[in-house]
Amino acid sequence: MRSVSQLRRDFPHRRGRDSERRPRRRDTPQALRSRYQRMTAGSPDPAVSWLNWVIRLRAESCLTGTVQATVSPSGPGPIAEIAWVVGTPWQGRGIAAEAAQGLVDWLNRLPVHTVIAHIHPEHRASAAVATAAELTPTDEWHEGEIRWRRSISR
Repeated sequence: MRSVSQLRRDFPHRRGRDSERRPRRRDTPQALRSRYQRMTAGSPDPAVSWLNWVIRLRAESCLTGTVQATVSPSGPGPIAEIAWVVGTPWQGRGIAAEAAQGLVDWLNRLPVHTVIAHIHPEHRASAAVATAAELTPTDEWHEGEIRWRRSISR
C-alpha cells in the first residue's frame, strides 16, 4: 500500500485540465484526502455524473495515474468531458493513450453523444493521447486550451 505522500510525489496535483502547462503545486495529505472525498462523493448536480478511474500497471503492480469523465446533459444528447493524468515516472510509455482509448470505448456503450477534451496547444503528448482516442482538434478554445471532440454515431 502506498502512502499519501508517495502518491503526492508521483501524482502532484495541478490545476486545469491539461496539467503539464502549469507549475506543480503540492497539496498536503489532508487536502488530498478532502479532494478525493469530494471526487468520490460525486457531482452535487444530479444531472451530472463524475466518473473516475485509477490506472493500474499490472506488470509493476502499482497505480500510475487516473482517467476521468464528466457526463452532462446537452441538446443532442449527453456529452462527456474527459481528462487523464499519468505520473511522471510512467510517462512516455503509452499508458495514457491506452487508458484514454479504453475510457472512450467504454463511453461509446453509453448514450453519450460527444466526447471532448481540452488540451493546451503546446502540449504534444496530450494531443497524441487525444488523437489515439480518436478525438480531433476543433477551432474552439476554452480557457487557453483547444477543444478536441469526437462525435459518437448512434
